[in-house]
Amino acid sequence: MSMTGKAALGIAIAALTFSLAAQADVNVTLGSKERVTRLFAYPNNCNVICFRNWTLEQTVEHYLTQSVQRDGYPQAKVTVREDNNLVQADISGVPDGYDKPLTALLDSGDLAYTGATKLNADGKFAYNWYLFLPLGMALENRKTIELLHFPPDYSLTQAQDYLRSATTDRWAELLTDNGIPADQTPAFQTIIDIAPIAAPANAGSDLEGVYGYFQDYQTSMVKQMSQKAAGASLPMVAFGAPVRNWIKQQYGATVGVLGLATISPTPGQTVSVLGSNHPSYIWYAADKSNYGGDETKADDAGLKVMGQDLSAACWQAGMGQNPGTDSAALLKQCTTRWQVTDKVETCKLFFTSIRKMTADQAAAKCRTGKVSRQIKQLQKPLPQMNQTKR
Repeated sequence: MSMTGKAALGIAIAALTFSLAAQADVNVTLGSKERVTRLFAYPNNCNVICFRNWTLEQTVEHYLTQSVQRDGYPQAKVTVREDNNLVQADISGVPDGYDKPLTALLDSGDLAYTGATKLNADGKFAYNWYLFLPLGMALENRKTIELLHFPPDYSLTQAQDYLRSATTDRWAELLTDNGIPADQTPAFQTIIDIAPIAAPANAGSDLEGVYGYFQDYQTSMVKQMSQKAAGASLPMVAFGAPVRNWIKQQYGATVGVLGLATISPTPGQTVSVLGSNHPSYIWYAADKSNYGGDETKADDAGLKVMGQDLSAACWQAGMGQNPGTDSAALLKQCTTRWQVTDKVETCKLFFTSIRKMTADQAAAKCRTGKVSRQIKQLQKPLPQMNQTKR
């Protein structure tokens, strides 16, 4: 057999092996109805009238189906049933062992529930907050980790999708701007919120005072989610000042915007962490009311943040695709690309995505002369905000 034939045969065998591996039937005992009710925030959306009138089993099926699809198993089927007061999930079309990351997530969820219970006992859990774990995300084939503050309430009550929010939608667009196909961005957006509480978007300052209640949950999730097979670690992006401060407090690592650090969630493990603006910060930074109504100054600030955000997403995309890449060298390439080489494209993306201009309007706005003037403003300090909401 020729080398070409052998190579083709090898590829065919590998594909068949993967196909067979993805045809296993996995059963997971999720726990008692009481446990599953609290860990899946059931009912997700009932206030006298249920927005979606699902049973507990339907709710769990919904989130687990999101996970298997985002892990790349579109043919997988999830069936959830009660058996002698235990909730069982039968998942077909996934590899053997798929139950392990799900079980680990729910075990971490028990830690979050313990923290929330103590928070409530101390009179600090608000009436319109909900315990909300990062359900429905990739459990196995994740590429990078996103460390954020807290999920917005509507991701739970309206969307029933942890990845549906203005913040995550915007960051997914930035990943696609950096070459990640839109249908693959969920694998790069495995989120850990340091406050596992769905709350109104303006609750950020109140939630900053609850971190200590969830320390066991936080560190458990970072250990669990940042590890891949064979001891490899996934890169992490820390979004917003409260999260970057938490990294400093918990791991002793300082990460400013576009700053790199290394943390060790477990002895011998190293995780690369990039500091970033909060994804929603750009709307505040580019708000002309912060500059006495001066639209030019607001655009200058917005361009600076856009360049930073595109650079961070570029690093995240590159590290997720090639985890062994030199993280510092990649960051330099990304910042050079979006803040120097492709600054006109950065400008166009700002005006189309943030100012909602047409492509032609943005092109006119981003003529080289104007961009050069605006890029010169990038060293000026930006307005400060509490970068918490998503």
